[in-house]
Amino acid sequence: MPKARKREVSPESQDAMTRRAVISPESFDEAALTVEATISTFSDVQRRDPRGAYVERLDPAGLDTSRLIGAPVLDGHRQASARDTIGVVTAFRTEGNALIATIRLLQSDDVKPIVERIRQGVIRGVSVGYRVQRWLDSLENKVRVRTAAAWSIFEVSAVPVPADPGATFRSETMEDEVIETPNEETPAATRAAIRTIARAAGMTAEQADDMIDRDLSVTEARAEAFEAMQARTRNTPRIRVVSPLSEDPAMIRTRREEALYARVSGTPPTDEARPFIGDTLRDHARALVEAAGISTRGMDPDALFRAAMHTTSDFPQLLTGVGRRTLMAAYHVAGSPLKTVLARQTTLPDFRAASKLKLSDIGLLEKVSESGEIKSTTRGEATESYALDTYGTIFALSRKALINDDLGAFRDWGATAGRMAAETENNLLFALFRQSSGAGPVMGEDNKRLFHADHGNLAGSGTALDETNLSAARLAMRGMKALDGKTPINAAPKYLVVGPQLETSAEKLLAAIYAATVATANPFTGKLELLVEPRITDKSWYVFADPAVLPVLEYAYLSSAQGPQMASREGWDVLGQEFRVVLDFGCGATDFRGAYRNPGL
Repeated sequence: MPKARKREVSPESQDAMTRRAVISPESFDEAALTVEATISTFSDVQRRDPRGAYVERLDPAGLDTSRLIGAPVLDGHRQASARDTIGVVTAFRTEGNALIATIRLLQSDDVKPIVERIRQGVIRGVSVGYRVQRWLDSLENKVRVRTAAAWSIFEVSAVPVPADPGATFRSETMEDEVIETPNEETPAATRAAIRTIARAAGMTAEQADDMIDRDLSVTEARAEAFEAMQARTRNTPRIRVVSPLSEDPAMIRTRREEALYARVSGTPPTDEARPFIGDTLRDHARALVEAAGISTRGMDPDALFRAAMHTTSDFPQLLTGVGRRTLMAAYHVAGSPLKTVLARQTTLPDFRAASKLKLSDIGLLEKVSESGEIKSTTRGEATESYALDTYGTIFALSRKALINDDLGAFRDWGATAGRMAAETENNLLFALFRQSSGAGPVMGEDNKRLFHADHGNLAGSGTALDETNLSAARLAMRGMKALDGKTPINAAPKYLVVGPQLETSAEKLLAAIYAATVATANPFTGKLELLVEPRITDKSWYVFADPAVLPVLEYAYLSSAQGPQMASREGWDVLGQEFRVVLDFGCGATDFRGAYRNPGL
């Protein structure tokens, strides 16, 4: 066993112990700046106290994980300055006999060299600090065994040397850091140490005498003193929300997010979120900070919100989640029929121009000759291309709004951002659709505009929207040929698209009329669906096929960020929380055969 190292610690922390494990650099997430580490394998460890050698055993069932999430990650156990903090524990799980934690590393300049060493695998060691609140003593084969029946982890540290250099993911024997006090084994020294521990823990002289009378060791006295301090903390009156739901912090944050969104949107909360519906922003911040193991007693609103923004990611994630819900609700409502009905959605992996390849049919099957020869055939092809661009905006929830619990500005900004994201997409599609005075974009297939006489999808001169001209449009689409110029594709019209000026005329033309005679029957009743696009300000009108069969317009998102994306950070130019909305979007025309344009009259 490696020799225990000496270090000076305050009486309040003399019950702190450490074990070492190994970081797995393969788990480093570059985007999230997180890494996973095995922080305990619950293995037996040989130790020594004033009474001699013993085996220390950690009981997994006795581990208190209530303060593990939010626990600081330190640089080599240094606690003298806030700069010694290099990250925070954001999640944990058990795999077999291992306790694995997810560590989010900070991005500050003084931490970057340590983060880089972890990324490169130079620093693999993890030393975990823990405290034991209750021991159970036993004998196994005449060997003294001390089992930590109640214990908790209070910090994790990055260290340069792991206990087992050959371990792939975890270390089975870990070094313990304890104090070696000269002459501590003498009865007088033990009694003096116990009295010092009792005074530092705020215990009475009678309690110190009781521990001496029971012949406790210094280590046992430290544990009992810590239990006494914990008991005082538990008995101090505190106002906090006790959730009847799951104690999973992620689940609690989700319920709080649902409750806050219900307040913002004016919608009824779910049953699970109802216990939090009355919480203000300050209540949410306080609860999430305390869940991370930080006392909020005596904090003014400014200090409380600063702690909520810096010590844990839960509160910023709560605000961002509510903002994202508000944004998406407004975004979906504001969609144009050009996008929601007529265009086909897809995704692109990056921002390079994407080529959409179109292949012709193979032609009719030919008769096989008497010799059994089958003639080969060729297929024509054409490509259309477009690329993604990025669009964005920033808004802020002010410090005053946070403190005043004013959610109106937050709601209005989120809803406006959602509508503007939808309008950005709508305008881009309409600009594409109406390029060159309504002729549309140039097609890669033949370098002619989308709506062109040579394509057979443009009326020779503008005519009124009536039964005769609509019938001519349908006839033109039915006569469309495939890429080979020969094979009929029978493009069936499904949608009639007009601007507000022709809305009434179109409704009359498509209305269901119970005709007295065949001559007065409406041939278009139930055949076409009317779509009104308010951006069409003239009397032009269009007929489109079903985009699932013959797509004409296509739009795409970045595959890793579909739709508008919201992120947040603490404000720098403003006091408060800043929110950024980014949209990666592109659109193009993929074929001309599924649409027909009449310039109108």
